[in-house]
Parts: sequence; structure tokens; C-alpha cells
Amino acid sequence: MVWSSELAYAIGLITTDGCLSSDGRHLILVSKDIEQLKNLKKCLGLKVIIGGHSSGRKGESTPYYRVQWGDVVLYNFLLTLGLTAKKSLTLGALSVPDKYFFDFLRGSFDGDGSFYSYYDPRWKSSFMFYLNFTSASAAHVQWLRESLKKFLGVEGHISRSKETETRHELLTLRYAKRESLKVLNAMYAQSGAICLSRKRLKITRVLRIVGESLPDVGKKLTK
Repeated sequence: MVWSSELAYAIGLITTDGCLSSDGRHLILVSKDIEQLKNLKKCLGLKVIIGGHSSGRKGESTPYYRVQWGDVVLYNFLLTLGLTAKKSLTLGALSVPDKYFFDFLRGSFDGDGSFYSYYDPRWKSSFMFYLNFTSASAAHVQWLRESLKKFLGVEGHISRSKETETRHELLTLRYAKRESLKVLNAMYAQSGAICLSRKRLKITRVLRIVGESLPDVGKKLTK
């Protein structure tokens, strides 16, 4: 496999939301956001059809979409990076080249990442925003934290919670305001880089409030 920004982004998506089948050949990605699957197809040049998928959760009305394809070469390549068929709790550091780390991170963020903001009631006119990366694997979260500290000098904070359905412990690596800006600028540094548009739009609107903008969006977007 030849590394590229698109491949690194796709690997980020597969790492967070994907599944390596135990048959040693097939890969699966399930998402509520059909754009995410379209992005994956574009990055990997897949010709497969996006299908519907039942969530299997009681009371869940939001439809899920699914892509499944066979690729032994990609499957084995992912194994060399550190992915496994049952990766949720065992995922650790991945062998992603430094040059493509932030493309991978953008894919990871579009998979299991989140961004939110609010006005802190403790201080008048205090607007807060946070960038988060969540995983059930402590080793993987620690690797992300160490990598971001190496590249950007940011510390972040790791918090723990319980997943409602499985009761597994979830770990969230969180960056606030100034540190989150450094990470966001690195993730979206490449103009026109593939990403989930709804997340980028949300971030862009929040950053406007504090007079900031993403590198590839600037102040062109209107409300």
C-alpha cells in the first residue's frame, strides 16, 4: 500500500467506526452519516453499494448505513499497522507515518470524535469549547495524547465514563480552547482536505464567535 492523505483519513475512519471481519478478508463500516461512507468510498476508490443497516438498539429510530467489501491486501496492511479483528478494547499505538498523522486524526475525529461549546456560568461572558477523541482502549488514547504532545506540545486531559449499552469503560481525550485550536489547525491544515462537512461546519461556526477560523474555510462561510 502507498500512503496518501486519503488513505490515512480512511484508516482513521476504519480505526474508529470500522470492523475487520474474522475471515481475514472483509472490512465493514457502519455509520448514521451517509457522507462518512461516501468519503470512505472516495478515499479507497470503492465501487460497492451503500446499504441500509438496522441499529439493533431498542427505541433507536435513526437509520444506519453500511459498506462491506473484500480486500485482502488492505486487510493485511491494517494488521501491520496494529489493527485487529477485535480491536475495540485492544487497540494501541498505530504505525502511521508522521507526515500523515493529522489526516489519520481527522478521520478518527470524524469517526468517534466530537466538538462542543457553551458559555460557562461561573464567569460572565466566558465562552468555552472542547475537542474530544473517545475510545474504549486506554492504550490507544494514550498514544493519541503522546503523539499530539510530540507534534504540537499540547497536553490535553483524559476523562473516564461508562458506555450505556455495553458498560465498557470509555476514555475521552479532551482539549480546551487554545490547545484545541492548535489541533484543529493541524487537522484541517490542507486546503480542501476530505472530511465530514457537518462537523467542520459546526467547528467553523463556533470559532467565529471567538474570531478564529479553520485554515481551509477562513471567513468565507456565511450564516
